[in-house]
Amino acid sequence: MAFYRPDQVMQEYLAAQLKRLASHGCDGLLEQLALTWVRYDRSDPTTGSGYGAAWGDQRLIYPASVVKLVYAMAVEAWLQQDLIPEEPELRRAMRDMIADSSNDATGLLVDLLTGTTSGPSLHGEAWRLWQRQRRLVNDWLLKFGWPELEHVNCCQKTWGDGPYGRDRDSYGPSLDNRNALSTSATARMLEAVMTDGVLSPPACKRLRDLLLRSLDLQERSRDPENQVDGFLGAGLPEGSCLWSKAGWMSQARHDAAWWIPPEGEPTLLVVFTEGADCARDEDLLPELAQQLAAFRC
Repeated sequence: MAFYRPDQVMQEYLAAQLKRLASHGCDGLLEQLALTWVRYDRSDPTTGSGYGAAWGDQRLIYPASVVKLVYAMAVEAWLQQDLIPEEPELRRAMRDMIADSSNDATGLLVDLLTGTTSGPSLHGEAWRLWQRQRRLVNDWLLKFGWPELEHVNCCQKTWGDGPYGRDRDSYGPSLDNRNALSTSATARMLEAVMTDGVLSPPACKRLRDLLLRSLDLQERSRDPENQVDGFLGAGLPEGSCLWSKAGWMSQARHDAAWWIPPEGEPTLLVVFTEGADCARDEDLLPELAQQLAAFRC
């Protein structure tokens, strides 16, 4: 059962837009894309109050840097339980992980969350303990009791060149232990952050402050990795407010976004795309956001 009310009109509109995009040169798009789209009918929605539509939203996909949203939420949860110390270096890493999508900052925070470090391969009991510790974020996610989180995997750092040593061993010979999220799981967690539906209200506000993106063209031009251009934010109406976390690598282009248009109520949209063609396509996500933002009941 979805965390929002399924809307048949939205579903038909979404299917039509995806089929239109697929017919204009995006070969295999319908199989390479997953999406969760939720709209709200009030300016201050509560958790679970939206209505929406989806496409392949239960499929587990490598989330690239979108997983950093989960790690940021986990950091706030650990702080609430006094499991890790509150200090300026942690806050600097949080900002760099979300605002700039730093992999180095993410590595530090995964170490703090799990009590593990990267390094050469381990063996025996030391290896078993390391693996158990690396599953701590997954264990925390299961405690929510949300069906969307039952099979996700958030236990690996994010990389520029790739994992080495014990981190590579942790992936498994066939990479079966890579991070994995669905758009449904990601959307439910982002909604909880945006509606104070998880953690404390001050913690949710700190996370929202990190996720806030500028749509100003001059500001974006000064930051080529602004997580707006080439992603959902680039297709939004002028004057919109945007909170988002993008993910991009050679085989994926993803975005998880919450926006409020100049006139209208909030919208939540999470899109994951797979394959080299989609990863290179800087127009797909903006066009999709533009079409869905234009939807009227």
